[in-house]
Amino acid sequence: MKKNNASIPSLFIVCFTVLLVLSGCQGKEQEKVQKKENKASSSKTSSDKRADYLFGKVKETMDSGGYTYLLLEFEGKEKWVAIPQMKVSVGDEVMLYPGQVMKNFHSKGLNRTFKEIIFSRGPVSPPSHSTSASNQISHPSVPRLAKKDIKISPAKGDNAVTIEKAYSLKDKLNGKKVLLKAKVVKVSRNILGKNWIHLQDGTGSEKEKNFDITVTSKDLPKIGEIVLVEGILKKDKDIGAGYFYPVLIEDATIKKAQ
Repeated sequence: MKKNNASIPSLFIVCFTVLLVLSGCQGKEQEKVQKKENKASSSKTSSDKRADYLFGKVKETMDSGGYTYLLLEFEGKEKWVAIPQMKVSVGDEVMLYPGQVMKNFHSKGLNRTFKEIIFSRGPVSPPSHSTSASNQISHPSVPRLAKKDIKISPAKGDNAVTIEKAYSLKDKLNGKKVLLKAKVVKVSRNILGKNWIHLQDGTGSEKEKNFDITVTSKDLPKIGEIVLVEGILKKDKDIGAGYFYPVLIEDATIKKAQ
């Protein structure tokens, strides 16, 4: 019995030593996991700063499994996005953080397979600027509307241009204020804190894709109105998320033409 009693302290010391070693290993493992999480968080923040935000008008929405599924449309493009469940209505215009793209994702709750869907962590406030100048990836141009049968007398003034001329002289006019007279053919309201207006004036052609121009503004004209637009022309404008504009007129003032 004495021999067995004498072995108990030794056994306790061995067990305590093993626990210390295991505890140390577990602590190191937790530290590694934490470092990976911090690195991922840092990478995520950097990604957010690239302005590759997801934005558009909600065309469809449904909830399942703690997620809200949104079909977003902007400038003729549609994409499915899933976010943590929240109240969203059809017709709402939202801007979301970028996220992980999933191919052929099947939702058991919805019994539906999405050919491509982006899982985002949710909505963000509009950034003060949205240019991704450092992003050198070539994006496809924003889809154009069909050319309308429009006949408008051009604007008058030293900085007056037609839409066709805005395209042909974009290198020379880049960063300069221009004035044009055109018809409003499409309006997307309050995206990235601005209204996005498509204009046509009858110049240009579908073949050259220089008959339609996009303008950003705080002003909100009505579709069908003939307007005078004055703003800064920017060439080859990449706003992220696959939206690229060969010519864009920014921060324009818009008033109804007399």
